[in-house]
Amino acid sequence: MPSTGMSERAARAALAVHFAPDQVATQLAQHSAEDVWQYGVDHDASGRLAQYRPREELANAQLTCRFVIPSDDAWPASLSDLGTGCPLGLWVRGHEQLDTLTAQAVAVTGNRAATAQALTRAHDFATALAEAGHTVTATLAYGVDSTAHRAAAQAGRATLAVLPRGLDRAHPHNHAQLMNSITGSGGAVVSLFPPGTETSGATLRASAALLAGLVRAVILIEALDCAEAAMHTAEVAAELHRPVLVPPPTGHVRADGNARLLAEQRAVLVPDPAHALTVLN
Repeated sequence: MPSTGMSERAARAALAVHFAPDQVATQLAQHSAEDVWQYGVDHDASGRLAQYRPREELANAQLTCRFVIPSDDAWPASLSDLGTGCPLGLWVRGHEQLDTLTAQAVAVTGNRAATAQALTRAHDFATALAEAGHTVTATLAYGVDSTAHRAAAQAGRATLAVLPRGLDRAHPHNHAQLMNSITGSGGAVVSLFPPGTETSGATLRASAALLAGLVRAVILIEALDCAEAAMHTAEVAAELHRPVLVPPPTGHVRADGNARLLAEQRAVLVPDPAHALTVLN
């Protein structure tokens, strides 16, 4: 593979647009990102890769957010646990604080259409985590996740948000103010996807796995045992041997995911925030 003279950052950003990490992991273990990209261009019969302009695309995207790669000091070391699924890079707003935030990151996640009890629990657990020095990490979704961000902010602690779309807009769109408040108060927002990428089922699932990889534990407040992103986060976390902590199931159908994880002994019961802190410590 001849050298292209392209930067590693531009090459990784280009690869991330066109390939899943596991599709190029073997090549990247043996060759530079620049050479892997050029190999792809040379062997792409469609000509689609040859038409892509990595340097220009990266420069335009970085007007919105920074593309952080594994050789950067800010790169979250925990992502290596994802193995061949480790991201090629992360799009980040607030990248200066990223390594500090992820060092003590704990996910607080759950249903979008959450019960009133779940919202109260999300507030209480997030507040306790923030006051103990942990970084509350979640999506910006309605319900449990956005409640957790706001509770941590009220406790005076910066948070980390994971989005399933490009960082040019929030998801959901009307949580733009929440997204801006996170970066404006020392937090960070991250995504696997460049600006302009819209949310889809695939981006939601990939982002749920990213959330699990970024944190040292997941607190699943309440989750439906179906196609909820929160359940995928919890299941990936369990596969990565990260603690999955759940409050006592309420018996409500909207908490049947929690009940299943407990029954399968893939989660630890934490009656209240104090117990969660004991497990984390």
